[in-house]
Amino acid sequence: MKAIIFKEHGDINRLTLADVPEPTIEPDEVLLHVRACALNHLDIWTRQGMPGVTIPLPHILGCDIAGEVEQIGSEVKGITKGARFVVSPGISCGHCKWCLSGWDSLCDQYKILGFQVDGGYADYVKVPSRNLIPITDRYSWEEWASCPLVFLTAWHMLVTRAQLEKGETILIQAAGSGVGSAAIQIAKTIGAQILTTVGDDKKEEPAKKLGADHVINYKKTDFAKKVRDLTQGQGVHVVLEHIGGETFEKSLASLAKKGRLVTCGVTSGPQIQMDLRFLFVRQHSLLGSFMGGRGELNEVVGLLKQGHLKPVVDTVFPLSEARKAHRRMLDRKNFGKIVLQVNNG
Repeated sequence: MKAIIFKEHGDINRLTLADVPEPTIEPDEVLLHVRACALNHLDIWTRQGMPGVTIPLPHILGCDIAGEVEQIGSEVKGITKGARFVVSPGISCGHCKWCLSGWDSLCDQYKILGFQVDGGYADYVKVPSRNLIPITDRYSWEEWASCPLVFLTAWHMLVTRAQLEKGETILIQAAGSGVGSAAIQIAKTIGAQILTTVGDDKKEEPAKKLGADHVINYKKTDFAKKVRDLTQGQGVHVVLEHIGGETFEKSLASLAKKGRLVTCGVTSGPQIQMDLRFLFVRQHSLLGSFMGGRGELNEVVGLLKQGHLKPVVDTVFPLSEARKAHRRMLDRKNFGKIVLQVNNG
């Protein structure tokens, strides 16, 4: 089969189109004929290499996958060849206390497709059957592929961790990112007032169309000061933070008393500075968030099927142009998801 692989860590030139063996499935797995696979920043970090993390090489990236069943393991029930699915990207044991309580991502055996195991930048991918979530023809393959990881991450951050409530105010960093564009929609369905940041004026109108009430260009304006102005000096109840060192201190400064900051990523770097006095005097809460459970993703996909949430696709590239796709993400040109079209049959 055809796949985009890299044999050693490095820049985008490490990505090459190659012929590789088709995966061999286990009894509890299915072989999925990949139709589309969306990019995530995790793909970039995995390609570049992360200190202390060992990735099997050569490696196939891609954790946001949509496709149809090609082969079915001998122990798999209730799944037919040709059925359409998206893949829940987190693979866990399924029977520990964390998995049974819906906190799959805390499982000691937790792995992410395209990160610790081969993913969807390929004609085929093998996945545990329990990770398949059925989809409809409401959206294209590319639109469905743009949904799983970012909507799951945003849902876990806002609903499970921060417990955002109707009538609260929230600052969502980076409206044009996959997580940002998903979070705006989820916050809108909850009934929150939404402030969000962009780095390009061209992204203001798309952010408002998704449901943002106020859009702040962080390159032109001190976003923490603007948040204070827009909230009559009070700050917001919740900040969704996934940028890291570049924004963290000002994100904290944007919080109201008893505010909650929930963070899931560090696209600008993991090191931060903060004044602990503001944390305890204003009684803020800092919440870590990582992926989410399959039950949460099932709930999200249900809302997508009903049209309450919608995929946000920026650009579609053929699989062979994975380097161009990575370059677009690195340049922060996208609003929404960048997707690789794998098989257009």
